[in-house]
Amino acid sequence: MGQADTTVTTADGVVDGVAYDGLHSWRGIPYAAPPMGDRRFRAPQPPVGWRGVRHCVSFRNAAPQARRYTTTGINKHQPVSEDCLTLNVIAPARRSGPLPVMVFIHGGAYILGSSQTYRGDSLVRATGVVYVSINYRLGALGYLDLTGFSSEARTFDGNLGLRDQVAALQWVQRNIAGFGGDPDNVTVFGESAGGNAVTTLLATPSAEGLFHRAIAQSSAPALTLPQKWATKFAETFVDILGETHPDPVAALHTATPAQLGHAGDRLAREAGKLVPGAQPFGPTIDGEILPQDPIEAAGDGRTHPVPLIIGTNRVEANLFAKVFPVLPTSPGAVRRSLEGATPEVREAILTAYPGFPEPAVCRKIMGDMIFWAPSVAIADGHSATAPTYVYRYDYSTRILDWIGFGPTHAMELMAVFGLLTSRVGSVLTAAGDKRAARRVTEAVQNDWGSFAATGAPRSAWPRYDTETRAVRIIDDPLRTEFDPKGERRAAWSGYRSYAEVPLGGGIAGEEREHQKVDDVG
Repeated sequence: MGQADTTVTTADGVVDGVAYDGLHSWRGIPYAAPPMGDRRFRAPQPPVGWRGVRHCVSFRNAAPQARRYTTTGINKHQPVSEDCLTLNVIAPARRSGPLPVMVFIHGGAYILGSSQTYRGDSLVRATGVVYVSINYRLGALGYLDLTGFSSEARTFDGNLGLRDQVAALQWVQRNIAGFGGDPDNVTVFGESAGGNAVTTLLATPSAEGLFHRAIAQSSAPALTLPQKWATKFAETFVDILGETHPDPVAALHTATPAQLGHAGDRLAREAGKLVPGAQPFGPTIDGEILPQDPIEAAGDGRTHPVPLIIGTNRVEANLFAKVFPVLPTSPGAVRRSLEGATPEVREAILTAYPGFPEPAVCRKIMGDMIFWAPSVAIADGHSATAPTYVYRYDYSTRILDWIGFGPTHAMELMAVFGLLTSRVGSVLTAAGDKRAARRVTEAVQNDWGSFAATGAPRSAWPRYDTETRAVRIIDDPLRTEFDPKGERRAAWSGYRSYAEVPLGGGIAGEEREHQKVDDVG
């Protein structure tokens, strides 16, 4: 392999990056025009070309979000701006021939996050892929369906964040060969909201052919909203703006991102009263960009026929109970979330979780409701369309167990991106877990890299189908189980999602007390 150059000619202009430690990186490359001014609330437009060399050596703006979510160090924050539609590329410095491409979509409940958080250096070194991470519009600017307010004076497009992701994948198709990547071998992967983006893209017609494999980590398919919910959330948002603006529809364009963010915070609180855990920002099943609910599309055999890895972590909800309270886990929240189910289904679900309404059991129910059960439904349907591999991430260090997190939401990212074996991860592995953490990291990176290259994991990981229901348990050591927690799976099979909960009302006597976090398995 020869030493490649950091100067690359793209369809929009020449970019230059930086070389370091056997890698080349390019940061802050625009993949669409800044969605500002008249382009606010409109579909992404092609990037504005440039002359000369664009030095892509530092991360650009994060999408507008609360400042506390942009911390990069002590008293340091990433700047935010509507001019945020950029991506980053990392490739091995020595490369020849087209390499597999992995495009990562960050999570954050569609209200926070940035591609800057997920550097990808360790993953590229371990797998030899070309790694791309993207920003996309968040919150009201990216995931509020305002199409019902369109008029001759103003047009509002829908599913903007989803369209941004498609635009980024189109940029990859046009340009990634110049960075050493293979446009015919692209894996899209993401976690949490990013995992939801992956399962949503599987059902998005305009994404067809833009990726060839998919990895959905802790997808929350219920973040994809039925039209009636999206319409209600948009109307409520405009009503909130109307409290401070005489013409709230005009204010959608004249308000600052911060003002829209404050209104979004209010909307999120209102949404939580409608349905516990409901998030008002997510892709909308609009019949056009997203014609069908992704779970239904998978069941009908209409997802794109690409190999899929999908899985969740064993105790997803512990993170939310400890530090990020967007998912209520009280007994009242559980009961309210099950209101849309038949009495028989409700009884079957609660019977499958002995100990309800104990706090730890409530957390397990809500975590399974939002992440695990719908991911199983996606796997059930998609496995009839294309090779599907299911995992459950069980690995935890002694220190993570001691502080009450365990293998909770997002912890698998530490293995995927090599953080468990980094200087940061050394704190979590200090109680004698360094060797185990290294083994888990190597296993995950090898499987993810092999899947990106060939469409199948490297380890002895059997394909999933609805007969055997083989699930790879990512732990030290690795193992395979068949239909783990089968009683719970069967109980949830009669429950569509919490989108069945009727809009309106609230939770009487919603408990807000601090709850000790422990592991119910």
